[in-house]
Amino acid sequence: MQSTAATGRLETPATTQQRWIGVGSSGIADSVEAGRQAARDALRGDDPKLLVTFVSPAHDLHALLGGVREICPDVPLIGCSTSGEIATSGPGDASVVITALGGPGFSVATAAGRNASADLRTAGAAAAACAEDAGDKAHRILLLLTDGLAGDQQEIVRGAYSVVGAAVPLVGGCAGDDLAMRKTFQLFDGEVLEDAVIAAAISSDAPFGIGVQHGWRRVGNAMLVSESVGNRVISLDDQPALDVYLDRLGAPQDVRTDPAAFTRFALTHPFGVSRRSGEEVRFIAGADFAERSINCIAEVPQGGLTWIMEGDDASVLQATDAACTQALEALHGEAPLGFLAFDCIARRGVLGPGIESEVQRIVTHSGGAPVAGFYTYGEIARTHGMGGFHNQTLVVLAFS
Repeated sequence: MQSTAATGRLETPATTQQRWIGVGSSGIADSVEAGRQAARDALRGDDPKLLVTFVSPAHDLHALLGGVREICPDVPLIGCSTSGEIATSGPGDASVVITALGGPGFSVATAAGRNASADLRTAGAAAAACAEDAGDKAHRILLLLTDGLAGDQQEIVRGAYSVVGAAVPLVGGCAGDDLAMRKTFQLFDGEVLEDAVIAAAISSDAPFGIGVQHGWRRVGNAMLVSESVGNRVISLDDQPALDVYLDRLGAPQDVRTDPAAFTRFALTHPFGVSRRSGEEVRFIAGADFAERSINCIAEVPQGGLTWIMEGDDASVLQATDAACTQALEALHGEAPLGFLAFDCIARRGVLGPGIESEVQRIVTHSGGAPVAGFYTYGEIARTHGMGGFHNQTLVVLAFS
C-alpha cells in the first residue's frame, strides 16, 4: 500500500489477464478533490466496467460525483451514503472509498428503482431488471444498494428475487446517514437519489464467494410478537413493545425519553428472529414514544417469537473470520481478486476502537487483495435459499 497524499490512499491493486480490481480512498474535506483522488487511485486499467462508491454524508455528494466524473466520465457508477467507510488501509469517517472493476472478464449492467417506499417490491424488481443485460458469463451476482429507511427491506429482496430467481445470488447493503436516521442517499451514474434501490448485475468468468455471519446470541426468554405491522413492532407479550423492551434491559432514564439516546442504546441490543436458514438479527432503528412501538429495518412477524440479542468483541470478531472463510471457500481454490464488505453499524458499536482489528482481519483474509466496504443499516445476502436480508451482520463478497 502506497500513500498518494497525507489524506488519500492508493490501495494495492489486484489483476489477472482478464480481470482487475482497484480501490482508492480519500479523507480530504474538499468533496470535488476527494472524488477525483479516490477515482484516480481506483483505476488499475484503461477499461473500467463499474465504479462502486461508498461516501460519508458529510460530503457534498453532488460535488463529489462531479470530481469522480472528471476522472471517469462514462463509467457506470453505483454507490450510497454510509455510517463509516472501509478500505484496505482501515476504517474511516467523513471519507470516500471507490472500487473499480475492469477487464474483459467482467460484464456489468446497472439500473435504479425509484420511489421505493411507495412499493418496495416493485423497486427491487425494477433495479434487478438490469440482470438481463449483464452478459452470460459463467458466474453472476446482483449487487444491491438500498435506502434502509424506506421500509421493510425484505420486500426489496423479494422483488429482486422475483426477477433473477435462485440462480443469481443477491448481495449488498443499506445506505447510512451516520446514525441520524433521517435520510440516506443512493448514487447512480451522475445522480444523487433518495428513496431508491440501485443495482449492478455483474457477470464474470471466475467465481464469486459470499460469506454471512453475525456473532450475536440470545439474552433472556423469548417474547411473543403479539402485534406487528411490517417492520413496526407494536406489542410484545400483549404489552406495549417499547415498555417491554426497556424494562427487560433495565434501560437508563435518558434512553426512555430521548429518541437519539434510544437509537444509540438499541444499536447493541437488537431483536433476533428464527428463520429456516437459522437465526436472523433485526436492527432497531428507533421508537415511537407516543405509540410505544419499536421500528425495525425489516419485518418482525406477528405471531412469532423474538429475543433480545447481545454480542461482545470476541463473538463479533469470530464472526468476521467465519464470514471471510466462508466467502473464500466459495472461490473453489481461486485466489481472491478483491473483497467488498458490508458491515452493520451495530457491530461497529460493539467493537468501538476494535474496528481497526476487524478490518485488519478482513485484509489478512484477502491475502493482499484490496478491500472496500461501508458500515450499513442492513445487509443483503441471498444464496442457496437463504432469507436474503440481514441485520447486525457482516456480509463479505469475494471476487476471483
